[in-house]
Amino acid sequence: MDILYLVDRLEEVVKASRHLGNLRFVDERRIWPLIDQMRISIPDEVRRAERIIREKERTIAQANEEAQRIVELARSEAAQLTAEHTIARAAEQRAAAIREQAEREAEKTRAGADDYAFEVLCQLEQEMRKALTVIENGIRTIQAERERRETRTSTRGSGGSVTP
Repeated sequence: MDILYLVDRLEEVVKASRHLGNLRFVDERRIWPLIDQMRISIPDEVRRAERIIREKERTIAQANEEAQRIVELARSEAAQLTAEHTIARAAEQRAAAIREQAEREAEKTRAGADDYAFEVLCQLEQEMRKALTVIENGIRTIQAERERRETRTSTRGSGGSVTP
């Protein structure tokens, strides 16, 4: 039975009793059963209150454990994100260094290719000049031969003798 209900009934019995000044005359036959019921109900109420307190403490403990787990998880995720950020930053720096090195090597390769092409073209120019000189000499020689032949032919045709 609910303890508050019993207290209310006890109060009704006291209010309904006769009084003389500050004194009240209470019928014991009506009060003792209520007191007995209170003695029975109070331990039940106390047990119920203790059970509620234990449940409250268990709930608080679970909430604290859950809060601790969430905090640890958040710390772990923050550490992981920090590590990933550090790894990503290191990877970006490494990629930039590789890119710079590749650009330097490409520039060296282009410069080397330009130098090689320049040397080859210079050699080719020299060979072409030699070949042109040989060709020009050949042309002059042929022209000189033609002129000599023409001179011989024209001198023979004019009646003079030409000695070879």
